[in-house]
Amino acid sequence: MNELWARSALELAAMIRTGDTTSRSVVEAHLARIDSVNGDLNAIVRRLDDDALAAADAADAALARSEATGPLHGVPFTVKENIDLVGSPTTEGTVASAEAMPTSNAPVTARMLAAGAIPIGRTNLPDFGLRVHTDSSLHGLTRNPHHPGRTAGGSSGGEASAIASGMSPLGLGNDIGGSLRNPAHCCGIASIKPSIGVVASASSLAPGDPMLSSQQMAVQGTMARRVADVRASFEVVAGADPRDPTSLPVTLTSLGDGERLRVAVLADPPGGATHPEIAAAVRSAADVLSDAGHDVVEATPPMYEETIEMWAALLIQDLIVMRPMLEMVMGADATAIVANLLAGGAPVTVESMVMLQAHRSQAMRQWSEFFTEHPVMLSPTWAMPAFEHGADLVNGDTLIRDTLRPVTPINFLGLPAAVVPHAKADGLPVGVQVIGDRFTDLRCLDVAAQIEAASPPLMPIDPVTA
Repeated sequence: MNELWARSALELAAMIRTGDTTSRSVVEAHLARIDSVNGDLNAIVRRLDDDALAAADAADAALARSEATGPLHGVPFTVKENIDLVGSPTTEGTVASAEAMPTSNAPVTARMLAAGAIPIGRTNLPDFGLRVHTDSSLHGLTRNPHHPGRTAGGSSGGEASAIASGMSPLGLGNDIGGSLRNPAHCCGIASIKPSIGVVASASSLAPGDPMLSSQQMAVQGTMARRVADVRASFEVVAGADPRDPTSLPVTLTSLGDGERLRVAVLADPPGGATHPEIAAAVRSAADVLSDAGHDVVEATPPMYEETIEMWAALLIQDLIVMRPMLEMVMGADATAIVANLLAGGAPVTVESMVMLQAHRSQAMRQWSEFFTEHPVMLSPTWAMPAFEHGADLVNGDTLIRDTLRPVTPINFLGLPAAVVPHAKADGLPVGVQVIGDRFTDLRCLDVAAQIEAASPPLMPIDPVTA
């Protein structure tokens, strides 16, 4: 594919910078691609054509004047609709917030704009992001470009569907229970769930201050078809911001030139079933790293199943407090999902909340010790392929046990995890997680890039229709 919409973000940035194309041509190509395929997918739910074209013209004019430019100058990107972008509502996927206009940009949006990137559209998410399947009460169902009957994942499913189909080269999403990684797995793209605190998060809309589960587990991140694009955009958005008191000005560890690591392989995580083709995909990725000179061993980190249970317990504590407000504004399906989560949880007491934090510290310490011996771990993202639409409404407990369990420990422990597509299961994409200790985000991306290099470059796909 030579079309501009099929190019990677870094390729587009280079072409714009050298004059091989213009920002306007790039933006027009992506808007035309949206015209062509979004009707089949419903991934982009708000278009920003006029503003995007005006910004593209301004970007081209700046180059003509030889002005200094950012690393993503003139490159389009999309923004999940729970991230503030001035001039566009932060809907959270709900009817109640359909016209909720932010007064300032989120830190990640502001940094993308400062790097020269141009927002061209807003993408769908489930109500308040509280679902791993993207079907919102405001905008409806987003489809997976690989299979119209399977989920695009969630909650950043609109982003993944848009990127996989070539409507956008880059996207912004967030993750408290796999929401950057779940859709990457389902749609066959790359993403990064950063270490907690590495990417600042803030909103100008109420409630301005996050609950405890969000403070300890929720992160903002980037998505793209290529690992290099994920890394470039991640480096743009990373960094502390005074609006987020939990954000940190840290130096991140990357993979040294020629560095070889001991890599732990967890192809079949404990606590549930794993699709055999997904386990095989993880082992295949491990073989790639072994061929690159890494020392690959089978190993399981401590307290693995306990961290899954504790992730749910921490989330449930906040949902109990938030439930009355959520039920006033969420759609019926999202309300049912929250009810199912709360029905399966143990009673919350002051003692249970205190002990949960103590056990979290214990697990974080033991996993840090594990990473001193195995600096990188490979695991599935989901242990099953993308499920059928609505399966999370009827099989919630099974879904967490047999599908989602590989993503939740990473949120609970505040760790980084890059996702790279590798192989297929039941004809659907498989995402492999590259996990490391806190603040080794760049090393996770470097290792993911080594896995990616063993396959042909991932190109956008035309949506498969029924």
